[in-house]
Amino acid sequence: WFPASVLCCRAGALSRAGCCTMSVVDGLPFADDKKKYIVEVLDPILEEIVSDVLTELPSKPLDFMIMWLRKRGGLSTVSTNVSLTQRNQQLKQELKQVSSSIAEVGNAIAKEDEEDEEEDDDDECDEIPESMKKPEGQMGRARQSVSAEAYGTWNKKQAFTPPVHAKTNDQKVRLKNTLAKSFMFSSLEAKDMETIIMAMKEVSIKASERVIKEGDDGDFLFVIETGSLECIKQIDGQEKVVKTCDPGDVFGELALLYNCPRAASVVAKGDCVCWQLDRESFNHIVKDSAVKRRERYDNFLKSVALIASIGSYERSQIADALVAETFKKGEVVVRQDEPGDKFYIVEEGALYATKGSNRVMDYKSGDYFGELALLKNQPRAASVIVESDEARVLSMSRLSFSKMLGPLQSLLARQADEYK
Repeated sequence: WFPASVLCCRAGALSRAGCCTMSVVDGLPFADDKKKYIVEVLDPILEEIVSDVLTELPSKPLDFMIMWLRKRGGLSTVSTNVSLTQRNQQLKQELKQVSSSIAEVGNAIAKEDEEDEEEDDDDECDEIPESMKKPEGQMGRARQSVSAEAYGTWNKKQAFTPPVHAKTNDQKVRLKNTLAKSFMFSSLEAKDMETIIMAMKEVSIKASERVIKEGDDGDFLFVIETGSLECIKQIDGQEKVVKTCDPGDVFGELALLYNCPRAASVVAKGDCVCWQLDRESFNHIVKDSAVKRRERYDNFLKSVALIASIGSYERSQIADALVAETFKKGEVVVRQDEPGDKFYIVEEGALYATKGSNRVMDYKSGDYFGELALLKNQPRAASVIVESDEARVLSMSRLSFSKMLGPLQSLLARQADEYK
């Protein structure tokens, strides 16, 4: 039954005309429930693996299929033929990642203990990943502008007068349209938006110019009006692109949000026009709401199994790209066979997926859907409908999804067949 079932599926007959699916197993000496299991569970897996084997035409098909099954099962795909030295190096890297996670948990616990004894400083960095904190050698030479941001009875917060950079009406309109694309600024009240617009300074950036260097102190953030820039981090001794920033995106904000060194370098891919905002204006007008939003989504993403293993920096970028959407009971979030341009993570409520008249999957908080249409550029594989009285989902646009280089896409690709 194996070859007949798989070849039938690959020919497309199964999906279009039923392919007389049960006829493939009718002659087998199995009970009806086992035949149904073969058709509904085994066939889709076999269809996928045969398709990949025929696409790759590996010289060692057995090894290829073993690795394929391990990858699909979420197991390590390390080849058994790697040298002992390579395997030891891999284990050291995994140990390093585990140690980093334990350190983050320890910092969070320590912070909770301190909150019971005294009020935290407004700009405390305890909840920032270790990789974003200043080295001990830099602690004694922190900038005055940073150390002066901790306010208390001994250091009263002074009245703030934002800078004003003269702009033409055309510049104001351009900047307002740019800020409307950014999660960090789009929700500002009209008065605050006007203050931010006047406080921003237009900056022209040449192609290949390094605007920000990883590890440096930072006094400004930037909002992109035109052009694209790449965020680059040192990973295993090499510079790797972790995100591409396009018009409407913000970069350089982490150093201002958390009083920490620059988390990544930023290099212009071509000539760009950006708007620069100083630390003081950001702290007084934008910071509080931005921090609360980011921390809320970041904490939620830690509970999402798919994303929990992603590093803190990458997770924060995903958090920034998410947009909250609310749906009522019975509403269709995505519809089968329609084109898709969003990926969804369930924050609250219950939903279910249907293919035709069959209910095929249920979703709760932390589950995700809609990635197939973006990964494979194909129509929606199923409809997703709200079952609870209300459901709140976090959506990510196709553009933002495409910019999440590496971690998110590779994790989703590994489990893409979940909805087949």
